[in-house]
Amino acid sequence: MLMKGLRYIIPCQNRINQRRSKTKSAKMQYDIISNSIKKCVGDNQTSITDQRATQAFTELEHLIYQLYKKALSNKLYRRARREYKQVKKLQKFLHSRPDIILCQIDKSSGFYIGDAQTIELKAYEYMTTTNAYKEITNGHCPLAENSQLYDKLYPKTTNKSELAHFHGLPKVHKVGIPLRPIIAGIYAPATAMSKFLNSPLAPIYLKVARKTTFIHSIDVVRQLEIYITNGHFKPTTKFITGDVKNLYIMIPRKGALEALIRRLEKHSKARHIRTLHIDTIFRMTLTVLDTNCFAYKDKYYKQIHGGAVGSAFS
Repeated sequence: MLMKGLRYIIPCQNRINQRRSKTKSAKMQYDIISNSIKKCVGDNQTSITDQRATQAFTELEHLIYQLYKKALSNKLYRRARREYKQVKKLQKFLHSRPDIILCQIDKSSGFYIGDAQTIELKAYEYMTTTNAYKEITNGHCPLAENSQLYDKLYPKTTNKSELAHFHGLPKVHKVGIPLRPIIAGIYAPATAMSKFLNSPLAPIYLKVARKTTFIHSIDVVRQLEIYITNGHFKPTTKFITGDVKNLYIMIPRKGALEALIRRLEKHSKARHIRTLHIDTIFRMTLTVLDTNCFAYKDKYYKQIHGGAVGSAFS
């Protein structure tokens, strides 16, 4: 993979994997491909349930099952086995070398291989420069306290509760390879509440910002065509891009909360958004912001400025 580039695909690894049957592997492969296609088609306002789509997905499923039933040639099978062993050898090597980091990069399908200590230093430099995080020095993990709050708010659907953790994605497209900080909190106590708040608040934002927000690339083209039709496109028209550094952390909490209250009051009916009272939404917002705690390198931290990168509410 390292020599042949990002587009290279190791052949027939599902055939080498003996833990799954061919039928199960074929079904998993069909689900991955079909779900990706359905999302793409749906994003472009095209039906995924009409006769053509139904026929196409049926044929796709049949094709994948046939490919899995077909025996591999001896040459291809030997190649697949050889590359399978190479990958396992590489995994074993990386496991024995904690000084090497292999991770996904920001805004690309590529990966970064480098010195783990360098990335660690960049992470500490980011936290020090932004001053957005405060180390919890009492030695107590905040998960227990946050979980108690979670237990009061939600019925138990899973026993898995986990403190968020910090990691950075190297921005190899920028000078100096800075990090994009991510607070990964999929099982954090306030994650469900963060996602829940997105439901009543996102429609308000979309309504307010629709005229100046593009949904996807096709929407850009359509809006540009309207812009030209209305006679706004001139020889002096300029296209300008901008980059906000540390966007999530730069958002002032006091100003953001005041803006949120104004929007809630303007778009509420009898001080309710759907079935939620706006005071309830505001208290839930404070809970999400006040429980942005995470672990990094055997230490606990609490975010004290802005919102967590990776949070649905942020």
